This record gives sequence, structure tokens and C-alpha cells, in this order.
Amino acid sequence: MKAELCANGNFLERSRQTPTDFSNPCSFSLANGVQVDITAPGIISFTPAKIDDDSKNIVLSCGVHGNETAPIELCDNWVSAILTEQMIPVHRVLFLFGNLPSMDIAQRFVKENMNRLFSGAHSSGEGLVNEERQRARQLEQAITDFFADAGSHRFHYDLHTAIRESKNEKFAVYPYLHGATRSEDQIAFLSACGVKTILLSQSPTTTFSYYSSHIHNAHAFTVELGKVKPFGQNDMSRFEAARQTFTRLITEAQLELEPIGKDVEIFTVNQVINKQAEDFTLHFADDTPNFTGFSKGTLLAQESGASYYAEYEGEAVVFPNANVAIGQRALLTVIPTTLDSE
Repeated sequence: MKAELCANGNFLERSRQTPTDFSNPCSFSLANGVQVDITAPGIISFTPAKIDDDSKNIVLSCGVHGNETAPIELCDNWVSAILTEQMIPVHRVLFLFGNLPSMDIAQRFVKENMNRLFSGAHSSGEGLVNEERQRARQLEQAITDFFADAGSHRFHYDLHTAIRESKNEKFAVYPYLHGATRSEDQIAFLSACGVKTILLSQSPTTTFSYYSSHIHNAHAFTVELGKVKPFGQNDMSRFEAARQTFTRLITEAQLELEPIGKDVEIFTVNQVINKQAEDFTLHFADDTPNFTGFSKGTLLAQESGASYYAEYEGEAVVFPNANVAIGQRALLTVIPTTLDSE
């Protein structure tokens, strides 16, 4: 196994095609001294030969939704480059390829939206009744194990692409911090990745990034890098800034970043609208891009017993999806803000 992985770097391919290859944890070292630990299909970490108290502990996750292929291809390339020693990490890095079965069917999920199953939600209700729930628990455990011996320098970037077009192509959701201070350095890092729009969440959620932020005190973000495309159809030039900046994060001891520029937009979540009835309907076109603004008083959505309106002039919609399960988020609305006002 080691010989093939080091020669071909085909960890993701083997995880998808022959997952039983990784049914038992295994570890080995590369010729450059980097330790490789594989705990399950799609879960692989790298530890440099030398680490110290200033070393970073970085989690890069992708494929929590299996049809969001560009981040999967980016992470696959990084893993392959490290295994074949074309790239040498100077920090500990854990790669998580989330929903392997949904990748195979080119769907967002098989039974249930995995990005609503963290912070223990996988075991609520009927419990661990499907593969998404079981995998969410496994991914949580992988992060718990990875951060167990880590210092304070903890990072988790959960990489996605959005279902629909967006007026702001790349954006990141900054999880609710329960009163803690937002990091300007992290926003500057995301800006260097080409992510110029930051969405400040104002409540706990069951997303993967919130889990790492709240439970493990990591700098964590849900990072939307563009629009969903099938494998092999992504214009990877559109992800070049992210590719270069994350590569530098992994391979450079210290990252020099430009200050936050005026081109960075900060929004705060104003309304979280959950679907409560089967007749939930959005009152705008299905192809309306994320961050489209509406006039104050505009009817945005409706269902039995409730109507939802824009409360501010220019209030914008993000992640609208009427086809979610009852009780799940069908729409966010956002308004501009600044870090100083938080």
C-alpha cells in the first residue's frame, strides 16, 4: 500500500474505489520524514519530522456535499503532492474527504444533508440510521483526535461550492463565536484566497465549521469557492488564488499577509428562515443569485401560517433552497456590517 500511495498519490481514488483498503488504521513515514496517518477511507493526516509550539494544526475538509467537486479536486491534488514528495508540509495537516458515496452518484448527499449533522446532531432523533450520520460522527472523531495534542494554533477550513450563482462568487461563513473576538488575520487570509465576502453567523448551528470552532476552539470557516460543477468540468484558474494561498499555509512556517482591503465586504445574518411546512415557497426566481438584495417589505418566502419579508432596504438572500427537509434552513438573509460593530 505505501509503495503505491507514494508512487501515485492516489489516496482519494483508492478511498472511493476500494475503501476496504483503509478499513484498518495505518501509519508510515515518507523519505523526507513526514509521517502519514490514515485512519479510514478519506481521512489522512501528515505530521512533519519537526514541529514546535508555533506549528499550526490545519484541517482541510471537502466533499461534505459530494457534488461540490472543485474543493475535492484541490484537496486531492494537495494530498497527492505530499504523498509523492512534490510538496512538503511544515505544519500538521488533516485532510477529510467527507461524503464519499455521494461523490460517486454526483449528488449533494445520499440520504441526509451531512452539513446539518455535526455537534452531535448525527445521534439525535432516530440516531445513527444512515451512512451520512455515521460518517459525520467519524469526521468529528477525526478532528477530536487530531486536535487532542495540538496547541492553540488550530484551523479548520471546510471547503464548498454553492448550488447557485452568486453576485459575490467566493464567500465564507464565519461561525458564531459566543462573544469572542473575530480574527482580522483570518479575514486577511481568506481575502488572499480570493474570498472577499465574509458572512458573520449570529447563532449556533450544526455545520462542520461551527463544530470545530465551538468544540475545539479552532479558527474555522465554511468557505464557498464558487459554483457546483461536475468532476473534470471546473475552471481551476478561478481557484488559483485559493490554491496558492492554501499551499503557502501548508508549506511556509509564517505567512505574510496584506491588511484587509476595502474590497472585503462584511455581512451579518439578519434572518434564519427554517422550513416548517411542505408548502414552503420562495417568492423569487429559482435562479436568483446569492447576495441579491430586495427592497424593505418585499415578500421573500411563504408557508402555511407564516410569511417572511425583507426587514431592511437591500436585505440580501443567501443559500435559498425550498427543497430542504422540514425543520432545516431554507434561507438566510444578510445585511452589511463591519467588524467594529460586532
